[in-house]
Amino acid sequence: MKHNIFFKALLCASLLSAPQVELFAQTLTLDSCLALARRNNVDIRTSQMDILQAQEVKKQVFTKYFPQVQLSGLGYFAASPVVQFGIEDVQSGDMRELLQDIYDAFSSSGSDIQNELTLMKKGVSSSVVAAQPIYAGGRIVTGNKLAKLGVEAAELQSEMKIRDVIENIESTYFLVVGLQQKVATVTSALALIDSLDRTVQSALANGLVTRADALQIQLKRNEMLANQQQLSSGIRLSKRLLCCQIGIEYSDDLVFADEQLTRPDLLTFTDGASNRPERRLLQLSVEAEELNRRLTLGEALPQLTLLGIAYYGNIIKNNPSGNVIGVLSLSVPLTSWWETSHKLRQHNIRIEEARLKQDNFNRMMSLEEEKAYRDMVDSYMLLKSDSSALEIAKENYRLANLNYTAGTNTLNDVLQAHTLLLQAQNAITDRSTTYIVARRRLLDLQHGQTK
Repeated sequence: MKHNIFFKALLCASLLSAPQVELFAQTLTLDSCLALARRNNVDIRTSQMDILQAQEVKKQVFTKYFPQVQLSGLGYFAASPVVQFGIEDVQSGDMRELLQDIYDAFSSSGSDIQNELTLMKKGVSSSVVAAQPIYAGGRIVTGNKLAKLGVEAAELQSEMKIRDVIENIESTYFLVVGLQQKVATVTSALALIDSLDRTVQSALANGLVTRADALQIQLKRNEMLANQQQLSSGIRLSKRLLCCQIGIEYSDDLVFADEQLTRPDLLTFTDGASNRPERRLLQLSVEAEELNRRLTLGEALPQLTLLGIAYYGNIIKNNPSGNVIGVLSLSVPLTSWWETSHKLRQHNIRIEEARLKQDNFNRMMSLEEEKAYRDMVDSYMLLKSDSSALEIAKENYRLANLNYTAGTNTLNDVLQAHTLLLQAQNAITDRSTTYIVARRRLLDLQHGQTK
């Protein structure tokens, strides 16, 4: 929990200028930190965006059930007509002479008639095509099922991300609490040193002890003050890390509630009884691969499509025309079965691979949950042992102080007992933090406390 805490804090400090920062003057509790994280944490927000993207993909695939309509238009202008055919182009001589006589007769009567036919110099056309898939090898239905699985997978991944973020915040928060309690412990230890110093100064004034005893007290006080400064620096960096995790700007005015490290009862544990999102996500990977196999199979099946075409145009000069056409298209891929058979075998291998990974990950998750339970039990038992050690250290210091006052032992004995007492108090703080974090970790794994 404490590893790389200073490095992480310095790394996250560069992110505190993000736009979603807020200033808080009130005291923040663990619950308020978790609430802020759900709103501001970058990992949580991006996982929610992944859900929105998956939902949009699902909506896109759903449109494949409906007709695909395409509107097109065409306009053209040629420098010269595409088709030009005059009397001189007629191959038959008799026909050419007959047409020439007719043309001459009309021309002599004053009729405006041309001796050649021109087509497609300019024109426009437009069409609307609607394609309604009737049967596409089951690919449309399968694609929608696959998109639905994608939404569920994104939701599960978001749930996992929220859980991991919450665990990190809880660990950091209790680290801050533990460090604050250590500061209180050092402050109490300094009070004991001050009390002992008054006793030594009184004895020194009466010539009962030497100046060396007073110097030892001063050295011990300096040591305590140095520890207090280190703890203050650790608290500052830990708070900066916590602010980074919950998405707010760090301020020296921020106060995190110094919650007591209570020791709740042990949780029960049943192997394989948890309902973790990872288990369902592994099952989804198998189902998704099976659906991909169906998509591949659908590519080799007949495709039946109903087409509706509406056309209107003026391609030939002064001869606009339009029509409506219905087409039923059947496409049967005859030569793709050889390739498809190998693709299906590849999918079968992937499905088997996904199932093997699922079984292995399930066993690993059971082992992870059992380890989390053992860590909780071990830290609880060590906490009880440290509690007994603390009582012994307190009694040892009391006796050492009494004996020093009575003149039956030295100041070194008192300072050594004081050091052991301080170590025992800090050990209780560390063990309490470890136990609470381990207990919450097991609770998150078994019951998914992410809501």
